[in-house]
Amino acid sequence: MDNLETTVPKTWCPGCPNFGVLAAVKQAVGSLEQEKFLKRKDLVAVTGIGCHGKIYDYLNLNGFYSLHGRSLSTMLGIKIGNPKLKVVGFMGDGDAYAEGMAHLIHTCRYNADLTAIIHNNQTFALTTGQETPTSDENEFRFNPLSLALEAGASFVARGYALDIPHLSDLIKKAVAHRGFSIIEVVQPCLVFQDNAEFFKEKITKVDQAKSKNEALEIIRSWDYSVSSKDKVPTGLFYQEKKPCFENQWTNLERKPLTQERLKSWFA
Repeated sequence: MDNLETTVPKTWCPGCPNFGVLAAVKQAVGSLEQEKFLKRKDLVAVTGIGCHGKIYDYLNLNGFYSLHGRSLSTMLGIKIGNPKLKVVGFMGDGDAYAEGMAHLIHTCRYNADLTAIIHNNQTFALTTGQETPTSDENEFRFNPLSLALEAGASFVARGYALDIPHLSDLIKKAVAHRGFSIIEVVQPCLVFQDNAEFFKEKITKVDQAKSKNEALEIIRSWDYSVSSKDKVPTGLFYQEKKPCFENQWTNLERKPLTQERLKSWFA
């Protein structure tokens, strides 16, 4: 884990739950590397724009800063360029569920071998607190995880930023999974959406569902309202094995496109 540290000063607000996400990612990557499931050089981090995006500065990994809402399309491009890479993306709820919604739906549909970690504090925090599609005040809020599951994601989970061991385990399982994995990480924003007491009372761990319908029922049991009397379920809701997008292209199995392209450039 120490080898994943960088010298970049951390500029998140003191006490921000993003520190919990960072710790969970380090634990998961360190464990996967120690178990020889992956080599760090083969892991690529991609971020969007928002408070979450700073996590790239604090991880000693290969990576790419993407545009707002475009993390998933960038991740897919990297995976197609070299399918041997494990690609992990960090997005905010505004980043993934607003500007990036079309990309989210189609990435779920393709089931490419990617992992999306979505920091959901129910606010555009970096631009001082505007509503996102999951904001409690938004009368038009929707449930993005039920959409992801219906659209074809083969690994759907929710973690809590302040439960680091549980979140780390979910991240580890998601990266190891072959197919599109989405982990929504609910978290308070201490400045614009401090729901810490609500989550402290309502967060509850659940077992993996035995069917997609059961998973949908669990996912829909919380409507993203922070005044709800319902519990907020966390855990791995659903997982299935099915073909990945990149495995359907035989030319990608032979050699990464990046190598083919370099060969043609320098021929």
